This record gives sequence, structure tokens and C-alpha cells, in this order.
Amino acid sequence: MSLPQDLLYSKEHEWVKQEDGKLRIGITDFAQDELGDIVFVELPEIGEELKVDDPFGSVESVKTVSELYAPVSGKVVEINDDLEDSPEYVNESPYEKAWMIVIEPSDEKELEELLSAENYEAFIQD
Repeated sequence: MSLPQDLLYSKEHEWVKQEDGKLRIGITDFAQDELGDIVFVELPEIGEELKVDDPFGSVESVKTVSELYAPVSGKVVEINDDLEDSPEYVNESPYEKAWMIVIEPSDEKELEELLSAENYEAFIQD
């Protein structure tokens, strides 16, 4: 299982990458592996305001549909349109091609609640 050390992680299995005051968000390798083959991804609209822990979309696999939860609050400024036609990117490349949204965070203190790679790894092994 891939677990980049430079990312932050939520207990809902989203990852967060800090980029020039914005946050790129996707789901973890662990999450995509648990879900199985992803066949559809639903994402929010650009401009939508998200609150921490609120659903912002969903991923549908051959097994189930799973909600995506905002790891931090903020405004959606970009979405990954490629996932509409290529949802399999979530399985193939969860940390590169399959990022889901970019947000401008409204409260950067919320980042302190996220897990390091080491702590996330311990969390998923429990």
C-alpha cells in the first residue's frame, strides 16, 4: 500500500496535499483498495463551500457507493474533470491522477486535526 509521507490524512480516508495556500484532496490507496474497482465519481461544483466532515461527493465501485467527506472547510476552486471519463484513475493512481478537488481553506487550524502518514498507517492497522 502506498502512503506518501508528505501528505496529511483524515480518519475518513481522504488525503490532503498543501499547495501554495490551497489544498488538493483525494482518497487514499487504502480506501480505493477497500472499495474495489471504481466505476463512477461524483464531485461538487466549483464555488461550493464545504464544512469539515460534511459529504462533498461520492465514489461508486462495483461493490458499493461511498461518501467523500471534507477533511477541512473551504471553497472548492478546482475539480478533477478527468475522473468523469476515467474513474479508474482512483484505483490506478490515487495520489496523482485521481486527486478530486482543490479547495481554498477557510480555517487552516483544521489541518492540525489531520493525521501524519505514520499516524494514519497506525489508524488503519487497528
